[in-house]
Amino acid sequence: MNKQEDSHKYFPGTRDELLVQVRKSVSDKRYQHILGVEQVAIKLAELNKFEIEKASIAALVHDYAKERSAAEFKQVIMKKKLDTDLLNWNNFIWHGVVGAEIIKDELHIVDEEILNAVRKHTIGAEDMTTLDKIIYVADYVEDGRIFPDVSLARTLAYNNLNDAVAFETKHTLEYLISINGEVYPDAILTYNKWVVK
Repeated sequence: MNKQEDSHKYFPGTRDELLVQVRKSVSDKRYQHILGVEQVAIKLAELNKFEIEKASIAALVHDYAKERSAAEFKQVIMKKKLDTDLLNWNNFIWHGVVGAEIIKDELHIVDEEILNAVRKHTIGAEDMTTLDKIIYVADYVEDGRIFPDVSLARTLAYNNLNDAVAFETKHTLEYLISINGEVYPDAILTYNKWVVK
């Protein structure tokens, strides 16, 4: 597979050019996380017979907008006429849902499957494509992550993507509840679809 050639299907440039753009947008620590997510996404794509290049690019851009200011996110929400309820939330939600719009404008990535994987990578969704699941899970289990049961989460990821989605969704909600954190309504829908038997 010619990586340079395939990249042009989804990003108007080479992989190295995309890396330069991503690198300029985030801190060193975030960039290392992104590279870790890409490694896992490629493994998951291979295991689930999904296109490796597409998974790679989605992983490389999933946190592209993570370190933007609240003011910039709010400006994009208004400019793009996104759901105004988004104004009531924060970076955890914005960098996926609103970040996809920033990726489209700045990186000229217009493939909706990639953009949707970015939109869904923090809270999942009722309906998730294979790519959505790959990025959602890869972000959770990349090698830099440290949390109780991370080894179990990784085992699930490499054995059954749906089980990994259920595990991540349940444990993320349990964590938010344990700290009396606010739960984004769509996260409940994800839980009801993937966890409730």
